[in-house]
Amino acid sequence: MKKVIEKRKDIAFYIKLYPLVRIHPSAYEKSKTILCEKSLKLLEDAYEGKQLPKPTCEAKEIDENIKLAAELGISGTPTIIMPNGKVFIGLLTAERLTGLIDSNNN
Repeated sequence: MKKVIEKRKDIAFYIKLYPLVRIHPSAYEKSKTILCEKSLKLLEDAYEGKQLPKPTCEAKEIDENIKLAAELGISGTPTIIMPNGKVFIGLLTAERLTGLIDSNNN
């Protein structure tokens, strides 16, 4: 995403934190902390495996995201949902992602 937004100021990403707690047991608490603090820096720290502080709020949105993912049949990350509803699961290169965005906007 960083590579895409460095080159394309007309593209925005909306991130929904969806912790995969079976694989990453501490992801739930980390997600709550990131949301409470509204911090992209903490998100990056979490991806780098750094220790995060405890959450300072309830962050019920994380539970709502987990429920929404189940309703949509999403079981892994990254998952990208395009404005037209098309779903892409798994890592995409910046070039591939930009191409998909452009083709979905035409």
